[in-house]
This record gives sequence, structure tokens and C-alpha cells, in this order.
Amino acid sequence: MKLGQLHHASAWVVLAVALAQTPAIAVAQDASAAPAAADQAKPEAEIVVTGSRIPRTGLTSTSPVASTTQEDIKRQSALTIEDFSTKLPQLAGGVRQASQGSDSFGANVLDLRNFGQSRSLVLIDGTRAVPFSFRNSVDVNALPASLIKRVDVLTGGAAAVYGADAVAGVVNFILNDDFEGLQVSAGGRFAEAGGKEYGGSVMLGTKLGDKGHVVIALDYTQRDLTRSGTRDWAITPNSTIPSTGGVFTDIASGRKFGFTDGGQFTTSPSATSNISASYPLIEPLKRINVAALFNYELLPTVEVYGRALYTNARTQELGTPGPNPPTINQTVAINSTNPFLTSDIRNQLTFVNGVAQVGVSRSLAELGLITYHTERNTFQGQLGLRGPITDNIKWNVYGQYGRSTENSPITGDGLVTNAAGQNIFGSIANTVNIFGPNQSALASAIGQTINGFDRKRDQLVTSANISGTSADLFALPAGPIGFALGAEYRRETAKITQDSALLTGNTFREGVQAAYSGEFDVKELYGELLIPVLHDLPFIKKLDIGGAYRYSDYNLFGSHGTWKAEANWAVNDSIRLRGTYQRVLRAPNFGEFAATTSSLPFNNLVTVARLTPRYAGDPCVLGTGNAAQCARFHAPAVGSANSFDPSYLEGNYYYGGNAAIKPEIGRTKTLGVVFTPTFIPRLNVTVDWYELNLKGAVGVIQPVAAITSCYITNPTADNPLCALVSRDPSNGHFLNAYVNNQNLGRIIQRGLDIGATYTIRPDWLPGRGVRLSYQGNIVTSYIIQANPTTARIQCKGTFGATCSSDGTTLVQPDYRHDASVAWTFGRGFVQFNWQRIGKVKDSAPGTTDSIPAQNTFDLSGSYDVTKWLTATGGIYNLFDKAPPFVAAGGVFNTFPDTYDVLGRTYGISLTARF
Repeated sequence: MKLGQLHHASAWVVLAVALAQTPAIAVAQDASAAPAAADQAKPEAEIVVTGSRIPRTGLTSTSPVASTTQEDIKRQSALTIEDFSTKLPQLAGGVRQASQGSDSFGANVLDLRNFGQSRSLVLIDGTRAVPFSFRNSVDVNALPASLIKRVDVLTGGAAAVYGADAVAGVVNFILNDDFEGLQVSAGGRFAEAGGKEYGGSVMLGTKLGDKGHVVIALDYTQRDLTRSGTRDWAITPNSTIPSTGGVFTDIASGRKFGFTDGGQFTTSPSATSNISASYPLIEPLKRINVAALFNYELLPTVEVYGRALYTNARTQELGTPGPNPPTINQTVAINSTNPFLTSDIRNQLTFVNGVAQVGVSRSLAELGLITYHTERNTFQGQLGLRGPITDNIKWNVYGQYGRSTENSPITGDGLVTNAAGQNIFGSIANTVNIFGPNQSALASAIGQTINGFDRKRDQLVTSANISGTSADLFALPAGPIGFALGAEYRRETAKITQDSALLTGNTFREGVQAAYSGEFDVKELYGELLIPVLHDLPFIKKLDIGGAYRYSDYNLFGSHGTWKAEANWAVNDSIRLRGTYQRVLRAPNFGEFAATTSSLPFNNLVTVARLTPRYAGDPCVLGTGNAAQCARFHAPAVGSANSFDPSYLEGNYYYGGNAAIKPEIGRTKTLGVVFTPTFIPRLNVTVDWYELNLKGAVGVIQPVAAITSCYITNPTADNPLCALVSRDPSNGHFLNAYVNNQNLGRIIQRGLDIGATYTIRPDWLPGRGVRLSYQGNIVTSYIIQANPTTARIQCKGTFGATCSSDGTTLVQPDYRHDASVAWTFGRGFVQFNWQRIGKVKDSAPGTTDSIPAQNTFDLSGSYDVTKWLTATGGIYNLFDKAPPFVAAGGVFNTFPDTYDVLGRTYGISLTARF
């Protein structure tokens, strides 16, 4: 960035009228929100706040930061981070326990602002957490919930401070590295309609003489399988598969016969069956988390410190193809000597030279549901040295290495051909009974455990920095200058290997899955300044300005600079204004730049619920398309076919990476005010305006968008999106879809974060008073432009794939809040929470469907039974609010990435501390 640009940005921020930090839902928030008298009571130790590397006194961050404390986590009877993080308004969705068909396999992946999971950076004590997926996603449940001291959610970008990927913001997990004693806890959460999660933890902390400290934590959690049949709203009557009993056609005569799901012979067979009640609503999971933190003084000026984190997670989850078992739709030769021919069957067949040609359409439900049995091991170790150079300057050097390995055998599928190239089903048609449901011998002959894939992610980070103030050398009239300088090196590698059956596409449901590997490294220099400009003047109690700059040299993506300008103006003890203006960057992840082309059957976009938002039918057949454009591409006539029939999508859905992908570049702005009136003690109000503006966003154009552009919104002969979905020249049906990552889009979001806390202490009420808390998010504009040739779409207050920035979080409400009232008394507390998600409408063109606002309520409490034993419990989703029903595009008739699917849930935990 040019120096003039930095001056301009700094001036722009200083002149801004408003900026703030969003208040935490926690009791401990921005320290500047506390009454001035509290600051005068005793000097504060220097700390490092999220969003800056400069030590300072008090949690006076310039960027909007919302914090959740240990106390908040306890109030949720939280066994995992997911149990409380899903209620934060800034965390729009991501991948959760009920997300189906993703590649996250039991992970909890965060998504800030609906900007996509790849654009949210996860930190542990200010340093990077090791990712597990090719999207650079981090499983935050890999951290022991018992070890969390505080969670800071910074929204507004932080690339200049922390590096790439902090586009939408940062989630920083602060660990309890100074815990002393022994703490043992056990608890569970049990849904009234079925579904349970339970576990326990042990945490031990002790001093190492008078020179060090060590903390060791062990957590175990288990989540049981919950099937969709336990919820009336999750049963999907139209989620049909080819008959499990089979439909058989004598080719010579055309006679049809088959079997019901119960096994009865019929000459009027139903073509379909419904097994949706057996689908997993909540995937089973077992997880062990182990962590160790330590520090030890080697010399008066040198301290060694480090941490080690290990997680083993085992889950059974539906993969990309969805749960449905394989389907047979082929003609086989049935011999007249077939031992499984009953008289009813024999009477329907025409034998020529002792052989009848029979068309077979049936599901191989005997194989069970398609299931990925995934085991993931994640390790991260860090070792560092730190110490003072002077009383006001400190140094820090550390290295950390992390690895995530994952193996996923697949059951419920099988091979199409054997080693000799013979079609397996055809070859066994006369030796195994293929007629009727529940043929165990058929499962043995066809089914096979596919080795699936092995994934490995490695991350190496080394860093050195100094930070402090200029107090040893000089000070400005308003105080010394704060600074941080550092260098960082990061190397990341990824590798995925596939079973040969996946590489060749020789399975029924998995398609062609490519193996690939990749690596990149980046060398970085960064610096940060905080300059006190004025203080103790009329209307200026304190005015600081600051900035940061990071130079990043990627071996694959070139050199880039990111920067931040900021201002912090305390008008008086009651009002503080803040602002930031930043240039942010996200480097492509492995799935975007290294992945080779894979494919799935195109008709999965009709048959797999998770994928159905990516296809909305053929406008030419539905009558909504431009007639001239439909004729130009030789589409079928209006009403001449069913474009939602799986046979209409004849070929493959191709997807993969793009070696020419470039980093995403964006600008973020935040403006706001913190109001802590001295005339109303214990009242804190914050309002933040933010803007996230990302250019060249990496993304894909799904078939629904390409088809809509080609035939409805931009029906021209040279529309390049038309080539992304080809047609079969013989009948006009859709043939293939091409969905590869490209620097296509632009994403712009503007909104407000509003928060308030107020503690009332009336004389007539025993205890420490009643605390009212509110934290909300209002999205004023959310624009997505998927491709320069397409129009911008206003996505605020919508749902559906049209407005999903990465195809994961499908609901983009324009309003969310979490509000609570808590009464704290001598030995405990009682708290009532209200979560609201605003009304949303379908983002697909021409639709009028909408989902009304959703409200859920929680009631929780805690009581100190003795000095060493505390009982905590709660009823979550107190009034058993079912998730909203969606007619199409969701999973289980709703959106599990956003709405609660468990219903009324009881949580209880016991914690003993010695």
C-alpha cells in the first residue's frame, strides 16, 4: 500500500463519527465499558486483546469483539463448543451436528456473517489452529470445552494482524492456562423426542515450584444416533427411492410385476419406496480431547512455554452422495432353471432358448444406507520462548506444528463390475435371489466396504516478534507509542488418496473421486503501531490512532500487502468512538487450487436432498424460459418432459479446483460507539456498523444459476454461462454440468451489531441483582454477484443456494438476537434466554415462499451444593419449537445448519473442584 493511502485511511478513520465493540453476552466485556472508578481502584496488568498484538491495559479493542466467558459456557450445560457457539448472532451457520452430506464428518465448523467457512480464521490464544479439511476449516469441537477461559469473536477482518483468511473475522479461543486445583465434571443433554449427548472432563492445574505452571485437561463426549423418524416434521413423504422389492419387466412382452416392501408378489408394483424415516437426523459421534499447557522460567529473562492438543473423533455420517442405497436399473438374462423363480414369476416371463430378458429396477436396500465411518486424529504442538528486553518491551519466539489425519471406509455401497470387467449384478442374477426385498444373500454378493479415502493436512508455523511501548526511549504528551514487529513463516500441505473404485467410478453412488495433493508456503513481515495523540482535553479524554501492515510472499500466489488503519476516541467517561478501515486477503485453499476434477451423477441434484438447491428444473420445459433461447439450444417443448425426473439429467456433475485461482482481496470498515453513562451505573450499550466488501471471491456457478442466467435473465446466444450445462443433442435433455472454482464474484455485506447489558440491584431483591443482556445483528444489505455476467442479488433476509457464498450455510436472516435476563443470588443463578432468527424468503427467482421469524427460549440455572460441588441444569428450546418447514431445498424439510432440530432438551452437569 502506498504511504499516501495509509495517511488517507488514517484520516478517514479519525474523522469517523461512530465505531464500537459489540458487547459480549458474557459478564466480562470491553473493560472500557466499566465505570471510571473501577480503573482507578488498582492498576491493570498489561494484556493482549484479540485484534492486536500490542499489549495494553484493559480490553479496549478497536475492532468489534464479542466475548463469551466460562460462566456463559457453564450456563449452557455445554459439553462441546457447539453447544453454545450456535447461539451467537455473528456465527450464522456453518457445519453442525445435524448437517448432512458435508465433508466435515462430525466437525463443528464456524461461519462468520454467512461469508463462508473458509473466510473465518480460528485462533488458539492468538495463534492459528490446525485445519482438518481442504477448505482450511477448523473443527472447534477439537478443543476441550472445560479448558476454555473465554471466546472472542472479532467481526470485521484482521488480515494485517493475523494473516490470510481473517476476511469475515476471527474466533479466538483463550485457554485457561493459569488454572489451579482439580476439577471433575460430568453431564449430559437429552432431547425429549429422542437424542442424547453426554460426557465428562477432568482438569488438573498446578504450579511447578515457584517458576512455572502446568494444566492438563481431558474431555470425553459421546453423541448417540437420532433418526429422522423420531420427528414428525422430518419425515419426507416425497423422498422416494426405486422400490426395495423391485419392479421387473419382461422385455419380450412388456409385462410388469414386482413385490411390495413387505414382500408380496404383485402385477401392479409401486415404482418407489420411502425409507426416509431411517435417515440419520443426528450423526453418532465419539470424541476424546486431551490438552496440556505449561510455562517455566528458565532465567529471569527467559520463559519457556507451550501446549499440546490431541483429538480423536469417530463418527458415522452420510457422505456427499447422500444416504440412499444403490439402485439397479438394467436388463439381465434370467435362465429358466433359475432356482428362485416362483410360479407367479415364471408366468410373467418369456423364455427364448431357456433365457428371458428382464428389466430390473430396484434399490439395493439390503446394503443399508450409504455411511462414511470416519476416524479423525488431530494433533497440534507449540513450543516457544519469551521474555522481557526492558520493563516495557518483550520478545516472543515460537514454533508450532499440527497434523490432521482422516480415514473414511464406506459401507452401504458396492462395486459395479468385478476385476474381470463383468457386471456383478448381471453375473449373479441366476445364483442369488434378486426378487423381493430383504435378500441378505444379495447384500453379501453386491455389497462391499469401500476403503474410501485418506486425508492428511499438515501445518507448520514459526514466528518471532517484539512488542511493547516506547516508554524507555520517549513518550508523546499523550503517552508512549505502542508497537509490535514480527516475522512469520507458514507451510501447509495436503494430500488425499482414494480407493481404486472411487478413482475409476466403479461404485454405484460415489461417482469419480480424484486423488490429489498440494502445498504452499508464505513468508511474512508485519508491524503495528498505536499512537496516543491527545488526552485530557475538552471532549477528548483520550484519542489514539493506529495502523498495521503485513507483507506476505506466497510461493504460489505472489506477494501481497494487507493493512489496517484505526482510531479510538474516548470523548469522556460515558462515550467512546472507534473505527477501523482494512485491506484483507484470503489465499486459495487446497480444494480451490489443487483439486483435480471429480464427478457425481448429474441426477444426484434431484435424488440427494442436500444437493437439490443446486437445480430448479428446465425453464424451457416449465414454460418460464425465453422461447427463442430455448429453440436456439434445441430444448424440449414446454410440458413435453419431466425435468425433475432423474433420467432428465443424463450425464455427470463435474467439479474441482483451478490452478489459476488467485487470492481474494477485500476491504472492511467498522464504525461505532460505546456508551457507558456515568449517570446510569452498570449500563453498557454498543452499536457497530460494519461493511465487508470482497472482490474476486472464489466460488462456483451452480447449475441453477447457470440455467437461470442462460434461459431467463440473460437469454443471449453468447451468454458464457450457457456452456456450463450442456444438452443431449438427440433429445434436448440436460447432459453434463461443469462446476469448477473460479475468481468470479463479489460479496458485500453491511449491517449493525447492537448490544446492551444492564444490572439492576434493587434493595428489595436478595443476591447480586438482575442482569439484562441483549446482543443482536441487523443486516442492512447483503449483495452477492456470482459472476461478472450476472446481475447482483440482494440476499438479506433470504434462504436457499442462490444466496449461499459457499453452498454450506443456506439461511441469511437480516436479523438475529440473543437476549437474556439473569438473577444471581448467594449460591447460584437463574437465567432466561430468548433467541430470535428473523423472517426469510426464498432467494430463487420467481418464488414467493418464506419462513416466518423463529423464536426459541432457554431456562437454565446453577447452584453451589457445597463449597466444592456445583450443579448446573437447563431446559433448552423450552417450548419445544419445531424447526420451520421448507417445501424444497432443505434437508429433512428444514435447514439444520441454522435452526434447532432437537426440540426441547434437558441439560444437567455436576462439577466438583478441589
